[in-house]
Amino acid sequence: MNWNRALWIVQGLLAALFLFAGAMKLITPIEVLSVMSPFPGEFIRFIGTCEVLGAVGLIVPYALRILPGLTALAAAGLVVIMVGATVTTLAIGGGLLALPTVLLGLLAALVAYGRRPQAPYVGMTRLVPQPVN
Repeated sequence: MNWNRALWIVQGLLAALFLFAGAMKLITPIEVLSVMSPFPGEFIRFIGTCEVLGAVGLIVPYALRILPGLTALAAAGLVVIMVGATVTTLAIGGGLLALPTVLLGLLAALVAYGRRPQAPYVGMTRLVPQPVN
């Protein structure tokens, strides 16, 4: 399996997961979200919006070849969300419950790294001291 195909598989799985998780945060009433989390319901709704947009960003820009660098940015944004989720889970005493968020963050980091825009190779240049006249 080549690198591009592996990245597409990871992107598809992450997109499906974040789309589902984000959509659940968007359709759940704010009162229920407030009870389920130590954070305000509006903040959880914001995180859900970010997850849905991140899921779209994992697939659409690279697939359509329209600003494909946005795929790496979407993955990096999801890494930030997963770092926050991991820290929050550990802070409330989650222990091993933080393992899935760490894994998802690492997979998103892999996509961010694998889909980053490549700088054009210009070759190695060597500085050679010139004699002073």
